[in-house]
Amino acid sequence: MRVIVVGGGVIGTMHAWQAVERGHEVVQIEREAEARGASLRNFGLVWVGGRAQGEELDVALRARELWEEIGARVPKVGFRANGSLTPVRTAAELAVAEAALARSDAGARGFKLLTAAEARALNPALRGEFEAALYCERDAAVESRTAQLALREALAATGRYTFLPGREVRDVVGEDGVRDDHGDLHRGDHVILATGAWLSGLVRELDPELPVRKVRLQMMQTDPLDEPLTTTVADADSFRYYPAYAGEALDALNDGQQQPEVAAAHKMQLLMVQRLDGSLTIGDTHEYEHPFAFDTVEDPYDHLVQVAEQLLGRPLPKIRRRWAGVYAQTQGADPIVHRKRVREGVTLVTGPGGRGMTCSPAIAETTANSLGW
Repeated sequence: MRVIVVGGGVIGTMHAWQAVERGHEVVQIEREAEARGASLRNFGLVWVGGRAQGEELDVALRARELWEEIGARVPKVGFRANGSLTPVRTAAELAVAEAALARSDAGARGFKLLTAAEARALNPALRGEFEAALYCERDAAVESRTAQLALREALAATGRYTFLPGREVRDVVGEDGVRDDHGDLHRGDHVILATGAWLSGLVRELDPELPVRKVRLQMMQTDPLDEPLTTTVADADSFRYYPAYAGEALDALNDGQQQPEVAAAHKMQLLMVQRLDGSLTIGDTHEYEHPFAFDTVEDPYDHLVQVAEQLLGRPLPKIRRRWAGVYAQTQGADPIVHRKRVREGVTLVTGPGGRGMTCSPAIAETTANSLGW
């Protein structure tokens, strides 16, 4: 078959990967010279620990398997099974970690509750003060800024893949084609619209009741740290923003106002992952009210620096990049992704929210299976 994929982000690229893997030809169309959205502006985390119990966790675990397989075949993706540590410092935070450990799926996630000494033995860079740490063995990481480039390079080597950048798709033509802003018509047996946070124009016309919202975040990157950060690190505020931790213990934690005020105002958590060059990617905030401001604000960055330095027990390297990103988050019946056949032969796949990098291989695999590829 010939598959047309619209969108050069990780969701679109994983659909291209699935199609080529199954012997088909792919044309992938991207409106920018390179993808510039959430697929590049994230942590590169394969975040199994935070996923909701049930179907979402199953999808994340399958995606984790696929990422590992892809990483073995395409080393430039930068896959590493580094796990994560979430240090806790209060009794209320410890109760949430203990509740997570008591869940029936704790073993599937690779949850373990470590003493502070055990956590430091696993990640010696954590020299700050904390009482214990929740370890998630199944968490992993890839290089978000370069993963798509590496995947496209591998796809191109098959001879059955074409990437067309700088072309915005303006219209769906019939049941098997799209027309771009150059006036060119691209026909295939299936069209996949993986448009990320581009939710207006053609996407809105095809799906007028689109149940997807935008979420904005702020992040930053440091100069290289002069030692390895052997795991991803989160703070206990991350419990508040991931469905895996829902329950009475989290309710009790949330009964107390998130502190300091800047953390509550910007709905903050600390996530910190080391890139292959040694630098640290650190975030993030959550903003839901659209339209978003065009600028970034400094107070959240100051808070993230403070929390990171408290856990590391040392000053951070110089901050060399700051940025904002926007991702699309489904509000529909499927909590993982909005997948809809908007026309015979044309499927819209968008809205994975903060799970896009984690779940993208399995999301694409599910689409491919459902379409009989």
